[in-house]
Amino acid sequence: MNSLVDYDCDSEDSLEPEEALTVKSVSSAEAEETIRSFPLHLNRPDSDLHHHKSKSEEYKTPSGSKWPESTCPVVQTSVCSKRPQATPGGLRPYVSKRPRMITHPESAEMVHPENSLDLQTTNLCLLSEVSERVQPFLGRKVVRGELPKRVQHQLHAHQGPVNTVQWCPVPHLSHLLLSASMDKTFKVWDGAGSGRCLQTYSTHCGAVRDACWLPCGRRLLSGSFDNATSVTDLETSQVVARVDNQFKVTCLAIQPSDPTLFLCGGFSSEVKAWDSRTCKMVRVYKAGIQQTLDILFLGEGKEFVTSSDVVSRDSADRTLIAWDFVTTAKISNQIFHERYTCPSLAMHPQDDSFVAQTNGNYIALFSAQKPYRMNKRKRYEGHKVEGYAVQCEWSSDGTILATGSSTGSVQFYESQSARSLLTLHAHQQACVCVSYHPVIPAMVATCDWGGEIKIWN
Repeated sequence: MNSLVDYDCDSEDSLEPEEALTVKSVSSAEAEETIRSFPLHLNRPDSDLHHHKSKSEEYKTPSGSKWPESTCPVVQTSVCSKRPQATPGGLRPYVSKRPRMITHPESAEMVHPENSLDLQTTNLCLLSEVSERVQPFLGRKVVRGELPKRVQHQLHAHQGPVNTVQWCPVPHLSHLLLSASMDKTFKVWDGAGSGRCLQTYSTHCGAVRDACWLPCGRRLLSGSFDNATSVTDLETSQVVARVDNQFKVTCLAIQPSDPTLFLCGGFSSEVKAWDSRTCKMVRVYKAGIQQTLDILFLGEGKEFVTSSDVVSRDSADRTLIAWDFVTTAKISNQIFHERYTCPSLAMHPQDDSFVAQTNGNYIALFSAQKPYRMNKRKRYEGHKVEGYAVQCEWSSDGTILATGSSTGSVQFYESQSARSLLTLHAHQQACVCVSYHPVIPAMVATCDWGGEIKIWN
């Protein structure tokens, strides 16, 4: 109010003498009568009248002298000022929106809540029912691995880098695609169908570094840089369980034989096992490292492998470590002897073997049985990693290995011969994750460091 009064006074002082304002002084009684003559539906309280009267005492004349306290100026001007002013006789009192809508219903904006309700209902149906896109492929035992040929959907999914994408493992809900991003959110998409975002989850206050589906397909596990790991309901978006790891979470793994147990790794020398039913820590696995890059369960979940960021002359015992899940003992720490970190691990769906993505720009193959020896005769190379957390994944039948690349391309390798089958120039920025659809052949989801997701078919 004060700033507006000063603005008007300055504009009045700038007028020439012949253009001076004509000011008519009236007594305070006349001013009160003028205010009372305003339309009755304004219903101004007495406190507002006193407020306006006190402010009128601060007005100044063009010469700079203050108005007497017993008078209230009513300004009439023949010159257009910067902010037009109306005389009391022509004042149009303010009417709130609700009375204005009642008086002039044709000017009110018509809101149709049915549209938003229909959209929410459609999204909930897609989250709980079988998609028409997936239904023809249900009932098949093993989906034969095929190569994608064209882009089905190009989604500008997130405001930050997308760290991972993953299809729902439940066959009749496998049209759902989960994505996690550095923009502090993770989302669920109708990836196999319309490509529309069905739900956005903002349960974290830090970057969501990893997220995955629980085997039931109804809940999501997410880990963030806010030190928290959350179990979120798919349909209601409610947090079912939440634990504080006391370190930034970078990787998660669900125990295959007991989905209520999960592992968390991150910027710590420890890997922690939690029970989602009680939100209590059940085991701790300690190693002399600074960060855990990835965690992979082997077989039925009695053993798991962790990857660390330690690279030095004598760090061969810490790059890849095999653990006993129950006893927390180290089973083997002489698995990978080359001086490269392994940002991601992937289990073969049919054989007792797993692969490790390395910063040496190749993928190494290991046995999933003790003593976890590396296959020195076979490696998958032709893509670039260059420090990115590039992930790789097998097709459902294990015949094709797909991986992203720091160049933005997607590379497909034949499992047996390790030869390159196809190179897709998918993204402008680094492609950090590739996910094969569990039911539909040749359907692949990719994401990049620029927040983009593409569905290939």
